[in-house]
Amino acid sequence: MAQEKIQLALNTQIANWHTLYVKLHNYHWYVKGPHFFTLHEKFEELYNEAAATIDELAERLLTIQGFPVATIKEYMQLTTLKEGDKTMCAHDMVRDLISDYDQIASELQDGITICDSLDDPGTEDLFISLKGTIEKHTWMLRAFVKDTHASQ
Repeated sequence: MAQEKIQLALNTQIANWHTLYVKLHNYHWYVKGPHFFTLHEKFEELYNEAAATIDELAERLLTIQGFPVATIKEYMQLTTLKEGDKTMCAHDMVRDLISDYDQIASELQDGITICDSLDDPGTEDLFISLKGTIEKHTWMLRAFVKDTHASQ
């Protein structure tokens, strides 16, 4: 039962990061407006990071004898994120990503608590590291939205 909780937390993260990866590609391809070049490049950076994160999460799950979800059907059953909307304006795309990163950070914190109580420091460390990275992203994205909102 204890391992199942950790495995579910990891698989939920895998599903969320896959959903985020696709959303970031969507926004990368469809972003428009005066901030196109800045956001096009940033979204690419973030989807490349998401791809690496997916692999890291799956490898951790395999390391602890788990089985990572690996189909779109499984991702959509487990994800707590919504798919991207290519018709959003650039400002709303960034706000949507902030919301997703906040959701992931909250779930990572839950995972950290679970791993701590079940004595899995390896997965706990992974979740802590990811949470720190996400917090930095949300800080930067919030600063961008504030700046772009003021200039609109």
